[in-house]
Amino acid sequence: MTTNSPELPRNVLDAFDATTGFMPLDEGRALFEAACTARPGTWLEIGTYCGKSTVLLAQAAREVGGTQIVTVDHHHGSEENQPGWEWHDTSMVDAHSGLLDTLPSFRRTWDEQVRDVVTAVVATTEQVAAWWSTPVEFLFLDGNHVEEMAQHDYAAFAQHVTPGGLLAVHDVFPDPNDGGQAPWHVVERALAEGFEQVSVTGSLRVLRRA
Repeated sequence: MTTNSPELPRNVLDAFDATTGFMPLDEGRALFEAACTARPGTWLEIGTYCGKSTVLLAQAAREVGGTQIVTVDHHHGSEENQPGWEWHDTSMVDAHSGLLDTLPSFRRTWDEQVRDVVTAVVATTEQVAAWWSTPVEFLFLDGNHVEEMAQHDYAAFAQHVTPGGLLAVHDVFPDPNDGGQAPWHVVERALAEGFEQVSVTGSLRVLRRA
């Protein structure tokens, strides 16, 4: 993104490493660098899981100043996190409900790492989309990767990205042999609707609204 981005402090890198999640470090650094170029204001993260990427976004928000992040997740996991799927983590299953529940893990991340700049919303994106009206300077889409929901999340929240604002999309695989296609289709749609690609790092795409 830029050669003069602030360095990630050691404690933030340690927190990133210690937080359960699916983002490689090179993509995490690229996300942080992109966020450091965003304007202050409201940033929105769709898909919190345990807060691995949230830790990096929070540090970028501190560097930029005047910024608050809203992170949205129902915390019961996407399809790929459910029993029988590759990314199911049995340690995250709530003994009472029998459901995957990442909220307790994220609560520790929030308490210890990000509470100064992050507001957590525990809800589905359909619920939040019904009332969200705030302009967004940085939108990070990393929620449900099923086609219908990925398209919903883009349509619901990308409309709030300001001119010159940034959109980051994770798990983008143009080749279906590498991964699911829904995030790639979101990027294709964004490019067709006036976003311009800024950077590619692994499966992370960063775009800017013209």
